Amino acid sequence: MSPPSLIDTHPNLAGTAPVALSYELFPPRSPAAAESLWTTIGELESTDPDYVSVTYGASGSNRDTAVELINRLVQETTLRPLAHLTCVGNSPQELAEIIGELLDVGVRGILALRGDQPKDGGVPPEGSLRYAQDLIELIRRVEQRRSALLCAGKVAVGVAAYPTRHPESPSEAHDVEVLLAKQRSGADFAITQVFFHTEQYADLLTRARRAGSPSRSSRALCR
Repeated sequence: MSPPSLIDTHPNLAGTAPVALSYELFPPRSPAAAESLWTTIGELESTDPDYVSVTYGASGSNRDTAVELINRLVQETTLRPLAHLTCVGNSPQELAEIIGELLDVGVRGILALRGDQPKDGGVPPEGSLRYAQDLIELIRRVEQRRSALLCAGKVAVGVAAYPTRHPESPSEAHDVEVLLAKQRSGADFAITQVFFHTEQYADLLTRARRAGSPSRSSRALCR
């Protein structure tokens, strides 16, 4: 019988993945909110989270404050930011500029999201990206052009997953098909929407695995 491989015997490569700790930060809307946020960030940093995600408003409504927050996190803390990015209402050129800006300030993780459709029922501008899958592919193209900056490394790209049916989806099976499409386009992991029953998450993993997706998702528990 062959001896066990190094992968089988190494404690960091065997068994299930460790539980990750993360926080979600919202870019401040006022100087007072910024002061309060940075006090909180100092307290959160002491817990040594695996990463902190930074939200991004619909159609980039808070782009400048989000990038400023991310830049300060990189420059002034030990925290690792995961930058949210939505694509609805933005052209490939606009998004490529934002992605490049994020990479230039030191971001190495992006959560690629479609974003909410216009609340007024209007149609997004012609030429704007429509789906998270398109955004993932754009991130990978920008990444290739910055190979030297990244030392030939790779940006971690996350996507959304749904333990229960997406409001715009015809079925849960369709949700899994979309998740697999995002994986094929270059997504590395998925973060679920909030769920209230753990069996919903377990069922999502079962359906995704049966469809051919490896288990690389993160849970967002209701708090």
